[in-house]
Amino acid sequence: MGRSRYHHYHRRSWARRRVGPLLVLLCAVVLAGAGVVTVALFALMAIFGQFLLVGAGSVVVVRHLHRRHRHRRAMGPTQPAAVSPAARAAPVPDWRAARARFVQLRSEYGQFECDPLAVLRLPALTDVTVASTGRFVDAFAEAQALDTDTEPPAAHCARFVTAVNQAWRAWGAARDAAERIRLAGIPAQERATVARAIKLLTMARDSDHDAERTAAYAKARAELAKLDRSGTLRLPPTAAAALDAAARSQLPAG
Repeated sequence: MGRSRYHHYHRRSWARRRVGPLLVLLCAVVLAGAGVVTVALFALMAIFGQFLLVGAGSVVVVRHLHRRHRHRRAMGPTQPAAVSPAARAAPVPDWRAARARFVQLRSEYGQFECDPLAVLRLPALTDVTVASTGRFVDAFAEAQALDTDTEPPAAHCARFVTAVNQAWRAWGAARDAAERIRLAGIPAQERATVARAIKLLTMARDSDHDAERTAAYAKARAELAKLDRSGTLRLPPTAAAALDAAARSQLPAG
């Protein structure tokens, strides 16, 4: 009896020991299978997800276009906005206005160059080595070259208008620079000579006595001759001619 109980007990224990590992193995297989299925599902979603999104987006776009088309049909055909002839036509440069402005600029520049006092007060405005003056002279020459007595073709007219605008801007900049410079670019000794010439010319212009005016013009011309010989300052030919004419007018009639 004891031996049979022993064998019976140990057979049951051995059976239990065999069932335990089998259950563990079965659970592992089930879990592994579930993992494979999960990975497969994620892979399928990664592969076909883009197609699903594209398809859904296409459906949304098609439905939107369909609704928009129905709305347009309900509203009726639309007419294009009318464009006025003035808006279609390119602006035509105003040649007459540009030429009037150029004539005015030429007059101002000519008056300056014919006035010895103005030149002595703003000598930088006659010195092309001053950058602003050089730019003005170039711009003025460009406008002068494009000036015509009759209205030119549209392309030429546009160039002339642009040149006149640039010349006016350059003239303003050159005058401003000359006002700032004044006599600063002239050495101190010659600066005193310029100051004496300005004083003498002012006296000759404002004096009521012929003899005083004649003497003042003569002395002023002597001072200007010194400046010319030193190369410090030279009057433009028009200013020198105006000074000579004013001095001759004070001479007694022969």
